[in-house]
Amino acid sequence: MDALLYTAWDMLLGPFTDFAFMRRALVATLALSLSAAPLGVFLTLRRMSLLGDALSHAVLPGVAIGFMVAGLSLSAMALGGVIAGMLVAGIAGIVSKFTALKEDASLAAIYLVALALGVTLISNHGTQLDLLHILFGSALGVDSAGLLLVAGVATVSVLALALMYRGLVLETFDPVFLDANRRRGRGVFGAWGSRGSWVWQQGFLMLVVVNLVAGFQTLGTLMAVGLMMLPAVSSRLWHDTLPAQLLNASLQASIAGVAGLLLSYHLDTPSGPTIIGCAGALYFSSLLMAPGGWLPRWWTTWHRVA
Repeated sequence: MDALLYTAWDMLLGPFTDFAFMRRALVATLALSLSAAPLGVFLTLRRMSLLGDALSHAVLPGVAIGFMVAGLSLSAMALGGVIAGMLVAGIAGIVSKFTALKEDASLAAIYLVALALGVTLISNHGTQLDLLHILFGSALGVDSAGLLLVAGVATVSVLALALMYRGLVLETFDPVFLDANRRRGRGVFGAWGSRGSWVWQQGFLMLVVVNLVAGFQTLGTLMAVGLMMLPAVSSRLWHDTLPAQLLNASLQASIAGVAGLLLSYHLDTPSGPTIIGCAGALYFSSLLMAPGGWLPRWWTTWHRVA
């Protein structure tokens, strides 16, 4: 029995106690779980779930240009990704304002072009390994600079979300009330003048972009959105209240991150896709067992019929 417990303990904690790269990957993944997953909850509530996916692809040209200028310099690629993400979001908003296209349609068209452009730039100025690293990331390859970037973004994001929380909740559920308070000049909502809810939306989009850019180091530009959206969608099946959804999403993202790192280490699989696969497993489990999932609904319906 003692030998079995020792083996289980060694499998679960041994990789993190024995190897520094596993500890860095763990801290980076947990930091992303705390900052990105709550943003995903707001994206789902605002019916903007696909926006996160579009922006995660849209940052690729900026990352590619940063790579062309400075090689695998994290700061250059991160700066390029933030600029590209905000530029694509701004262009999509302008197109929807001055044409007959809705913002989701214009965003889909622009992010596809941006994705193709980014892949082309990286392919022409780097190796296949560089392309795979940028697209799919490597949580086990996070260095000290990458860890500082992720931790800094997570800290700023959590603090900013706390400061913006009330305004985001109002702008999400009752934008009319928010605009009415703005016009009357009440409290913090009146301080934004005529810009109204636009400030909250742009600030929120900035947080989404910087979290996606921070996530590309560990999960890649194609996978970063997974840790933001999958736990957020799952949490809505478990809870009706917003605070509970925010906590649940961060908890599920953390569990997926730890489980994905351990599986990646023991099974020698790519870390980013493995983490997202674990988040997907939690999502499908929620579909079955959560109060808003299939089994409880089926049980309630069967009891009513019986």
